[in-house]
Amino acid sequence: MRNVFLFAPLLALLLASCATQSARPVPPADAGSIDSARQMQLERERILRGQTDWSLAGRVAISNGRKGGSGRIDWQQQGDTYTVSLSAPVTRQSWRLSGGSRGARLDGIEGGPREGADAARLLREATGWEIPVEALGDWVRGVSAQGLPQATMQFDSQGHLSHMEQGGWAIDYRWPETTSAAPVLPQRVDAVKGEAKVKLIVDEWAPISP
Repeated sequence: MRNVFLFAPLLALLLASCATQSARPVPPADAGSIDSARQMQLERERILRGQTDWSLAGRVAISNGRKGGSGRIDWQQQGDTYTVSLSAPVTRQSWRLSGGSRGARLDGIEGGPREGADAARLLREATGWEIPVEALGDWVRGVSAQGLPQATMQFDSQGHLSHMEQGGWAIDYRWPETTSAAPVLPQRVDAVKGEAKVKLIVDEWAPISP
């Protein structure tokens, strides 16, 4: 099954348009501010790792060579349990990936639901897409993934994480302009590993009440 989520050209154009409007690069940090940025990042990660229940709503484009798809994404995370729902308004297709430490389940595909111990492998076998689900749950919030080799990071002049490399993936970030005292969450995330690409534009972040 390689056509779970058909490519939506109109939505892809919308994604490109939104990216152009919101992706205003900030100059890199100078040598004197790198240590401060690293300390800021360590504090962000400490706080965010304690906030295990969260959700996001936005738009995503996924490709792996010539195969690709795009649509709306809703991600609900509670501890190590997640539900990721994708829908394409143009084709009216949708699927849902849910799982946690005990494995994963993929609904909405031909032939009925599929289950497996590894979410990334399950997606790869069902769709042909390379998506590091568990790590992406950290990366989308601008946090290095646990269980992988140490990440290398670069920062912009405002102290925000601008680029991270971990587990063979390269992740670029764009951040909203805000004066909030709470840890800032990314507005756009681009993750690339070879031909595999995941582009995410977040429209809304929200905590999940217990």
